[in-house]
Amino acid sequence: MKANVISIVLGGGRGTRLFPLTYSRSKPAVPIAGKYRLVDIPISNCLNSGYNKILVLTQFNSASLNSHIKNSYHFDIFSKGFVDILAAEQNVENDQWYQGTADAVRQSMKHLDKYDYDYILILSGDQLYQMDFREMIDFHCENDGDITIATIPVNSKDAPGFGILKSDDEGNITSFIEKPSVELLGDWKSEVSEKSKSEGKEYLASMGIYVFSKNVLKKMFDEDPGDDFGGELIPNGIGTYKTLSFQYDGYWTDIGTIDSFFDANIDLTTDFPKFNLFSTSPIYTRARMLPPSKILGSYVSKAIFGDGCIVMADKIENSIVGNRSRIDRGSTLMNTYMMGADYYQDTKEIVANDNSRTPNLGIGKYCYIEKAILDKNCYIGDNVRIIGGKYLPDADFDTHSIKDGIVVVKKGAVIKEGTQIP
Repeated sequence: MKANVISIVLGGGRGTRLFPLTYSRSKPAVPIAGKYRLVDIPISNCLNSGYNKILVLTQFNSASLNSHIKNSYHFDIFSKGFVDILAAEQNVENDQWYQGTADAVRQSMKHLDKYDYDYILILSGDQLYQMDFREMIDFHCENDGDITIATIPVNSKDAPGFGILKSDDEGNITSFIEKPSVELLGDWKSEVSEKSKSEGKEYLASMGIYVFSKNVLKKMFDEDPGDDFGGELIPNGIGTYKTLSFQYDGYWTDIGTIDSFFDANIDLTTDFPKFNLFSTSPIYTRARMLPPSKILGSYVSKAIFGDGCIVMADKIENSIVGNRSRIDRGSTLMNTYMMGADYYQDTKEIVANDNSRTPNLGIGKYCYIEKAILDKNCYIGDNVRIIGGKYLPDADFDTHSIKDGIVVVKKGAVIKEGTQIP
């Protein structure tokens, strides 16, 4: 019998580590792979798992995310499915915005009363992975769990960046520690697969994906005023509630920094990427009525193109070129993610700008761009050189930032002809 599940996608906080990509949008609204948004990943995983009752909780910089959800996910009138937005709100009972992951769900519980469900699946809106949630829900039901946490084995180098759990042979979580120091790790090894052991991954990290039985979660909210699942409610509930570890052995990454965001995108251009866009489980997103991309005389190797692009570049390697991108002749892109544009320029405007040597939307002539992220709607003039590198210190400027050696050109920035960055 199919479990009765409602899914809640957490819309994210300020996302300061992804600045400047999060200057005007929340983390789940950041474009990925040239045509998607990060929030499309958990929503698609839900839909591919057969769970089509989905709520997205939004708060900070939510306009772009709200617009994307509204324009992307529609169900026919005979379906009980939905993807709805629950925006943070002040009311007579509570004048505070969401204070953490648990507080966001707690404040939203009153809106769930009109839905029929037995289990709540809680997801992050800023992770990259493909998971069949039915397996996790079945594991939760078959083992009579109160709480089930999706976990992934990690090595000692990565462990201090996660919540780490210990589980027994039957998968019961016996203890939990949030982001332990290296000195404490010795006591936190868990039973993992032989494959994970051989790779030195003997620590179980929380993926921030939770299943709660409905009545258990309500009781926890009544008993524990904590604001965060990973830092308070779940550690406090271990020993009182049956808490299970569901080990996931596929690809998963938390898009928390510019470095991890850049690497996850560029990896998509490789022969066998860790995240498979071409699987039988599609990633859903907004359907745009754009023409196919047009490439004129360019050498292209290991590149992904969105829709509606016009490319006259000299060379494009290990790069992603997003929807409506325009790259003029003689330019080179290496290890670059160009997010594209939200609109097209009028042809007359392009000609006029060429005559006045004003940058057009997209990349101009004879540019060289390497190890960079170009946010949406950038105007890059002719003969511009943008070259990132690990040797570059972090810095922030009017038109761009440098983070983790990656040059991030800000949304809508105008880079004048002949500019060199750095």
